[in-house]
Amino acid sequence: MADAALKIQIVNAMKDAMRAQDKLKLQTIRLILAAIKQREVDERIELSDQDVLVILDKMVKQRRESVKQYEAAKREDLAAQERFEIELIQSYLPKALTDAEIDALVHQAMSESGAKSMQEMSKVMAILKPQLQGRADMGVVSQKIKAALS
Repeated sequence: MADAALKIQIVNAMKDAMRAQDKLKLQTIRLILAAIKQREVDERIELSDQDVLVILDKMVKQRRESVKQYEAAKREDLAAQERFEIELIQSYLPKALTDAEIDALVHQAMSESGAKSMQEMSKVMAILKPQLQGRADMGVVSQKIKAALS
């Protein structure tokens, strides 16, 4: 069986939200669990904590995009709901890294991989992705790698 402490933590949070009758929190946690269950059913596997982090990271990214679209459409009520969901989902992710920490990891990965040009960016990304999953926006990391390689 895969290491699923994070999934258990989310299930327990759902039970707490039910007891507290916190409908907004309960709704968001159910969305998280539905995404996890969907992947488990589709792939017929038990997800590890790392797999759950990937799902949570994707959910945060989707909601950030939704916030931009809602703000552009002047729907602040929907944008506020998405921001609440982002905050709740991020509470299950590891603490985010600072720009300085990301820069240090990028330079370390570049020296490990020996990457010197843009064509070798994938080598650097392959080293960084497992370390940074859920702890940094991979789009920002990609920009930092591009800047360092150019």
